Amino acid sequence: MADQNTSRRRFLQAAGSAAAATALAGCAGGNGDGESTPTDEPTETGGDGSTPTAEPTERPEPTTREGYLQRANRLIHDEAPWVFLHRQFSVYGQSADIEWEPRTDERVAAYGIEPASDAGEDVVMTQSQMDSGLDPHDHRETPTDNIVLQAYEGVLERDAQGAIVATLATDYQRLDETTVQFTVRDDVSFHSGDSLSPADVAYSINRIVQSDVGIESPQVDQLLGVEGAEVASEDDRTVNVSLTGLNPIVFASFATYCDVMNQSWVESNDNAYINQNMDGTGPFQLSNYEQGVEVAYERFEDYWDEPAAISTFTINNASEASTRVNRLLAGESDIAVNVPPQEVSRVENNDGTSIAAVPSTRVIFNAMRYDVEPFDSPQFRQAVNYAVDLESIIENVLQTFGSPTGQPTLEGFFGYNPDVDPYPRDLERAEQLVEESGYAGAEIELVTPIGRYLKDVEIAQAVAAQVDELPNVSATARQVEFSTLVSQVTTGNIEDKPPWYLLGWGNATFDAIQTIQPLLASDGSLTSYSNDELDRLLDEAQQLPSESN
Repeated sequence: MADQNTSRRRFLQAAGSAAAATALAGCAGGNGDGESTPTDEPTETGGDGSTPTAEPTERPEPTTREGYLQRANRLIHDEAPWVFLHRQFSVYGQSADIEWEPRTDERVAAYGIEPASDAGEDVVMTQSQMDSGLDPHDHRETPTDNIVLQAYEGVLERDAQGAIVATLATDYQRLDETTVQFTVRDDVSFHSGDSLSPADVAYSINRIVQSDVGIESPQVDQLLGVEGAEVASEDDRTVNVSLTGLNPIVFASFATYCDVMNQSWVESNDNAYINQNMDGTGPFQLSNYEQGVEVAYERFEDYWDEPAAISTFTINNASEASTRVNRLLAGESDIAVNVPPQEVSRVENNDGTSIAAVPSTRVIFNAMRYDVEPFDSPQFRQAVNYAVDLESIIENVLQTFGSPTGQPTLEGFFGYNPDVDPYPRDLERAEQLVEESGYAGAEIELVTPIGRYLKDVEIAQAVAAQVDELPNVSATARQVEFSTLVSQVTTGNIEDKPPWYLLGWGNATFDAIQTIQPLLASDGSLTSYSNDELDRLLDEAQQLPSESN
């Protein structure tokens, strides 16, 4: 288990590095038994997308969890419910007043920032979006994560090498196949002065996974397979967590998700108050909140671990990348998020600023709703993939700040299938597949957020223009505010989503299931797809131990 003397500030400075991504992946890679007959092209399928396509009979049933997840990635590639795009790189502009290393999970923890000069005591970060509220259990987007994680924390986190370490827990263990246990620290105070209790931990878990505990949390599938929690012993400060099955990634999930809240504080306030105030256990406490404008924190002097190295931390936003960079160059900001390629030289050539870039855990994709025309046809979905020149987008739009993917699971993640390649551009093949689909003459529109992801609008415009080159398809792109798109994709109803939209998904568990389950399983909270065979593969994977744990 975790070394209790580990400094959170030290490991947060390095956690999430590229090396950590490899360490977390365990034995991912190699072809395992999930792909015994790799092919260069996706399998041609019939049906309307709602009819699952069986795996080729010559492929034996997988025998390992990795094999099932690799098979799932092959099936998804072949059925093409997404336009597969790329792994996003996190590109930050950074002031010389601070010492800080970016993480692959895109989370910027101020606790990992060291001042390099007196000016570095008060740190400002400018990101592209603000939060959707301060309730740590009632959102699904990284900009809000970056805001709430300064004040809230979980029972587990990860160290610089990617290993799981105890945080608000002092110990964690699996009692049996369907029960795990956490031992809760006895020296922790909330910012309000209340002491952390085992009941607070159990309540926080239940508030996410049980819809009758306060809210219907959109994070329920982040604790996939967790049924509920209860205090096992007040004297021993233990909490037992019930699982629906083996749940092979339960500790990886808790090392990434489930911030702990003060039960009495939550139950004493309404949702509006909880979304504008904070009562966490983290190294910073809220000092000022202007929704949509600024969130300011000050160091929490009674923090259970060593105090933060910086005194204050402020997060503001600018949707325009040039504005974020201008603030950095003017000394008004210390970290600028999502610096676009065309601004990199300006940051590098400026005295006192530099670029920090790292491959992230985020995949950027275009979801195609399987239940609406023309995207109900696998042939049409494949055609759109063949029409996209992914290499050109990465080279010319992203200027190499990205890497191509042909599956939802990124390289280095557990369950990644090394035998699945991105779709090559082949306009002749794409045109033929459109004809076979019966949707020649289709007019389609790609909805993209503005400024949420690195070059998101430009990527969407390039995709639409490339698909529009087909003589039998007309494609355009439309821009919307990120908050508008989020409100459509997080309702839990597939009918509320646009038929075709650009989205990014970060997965800090480094396990395939936490991307595929919420986004592509039939019962996924954000799904745009349904396939019985895929659901079966995921179910089988969750009944086997994970070699990466």
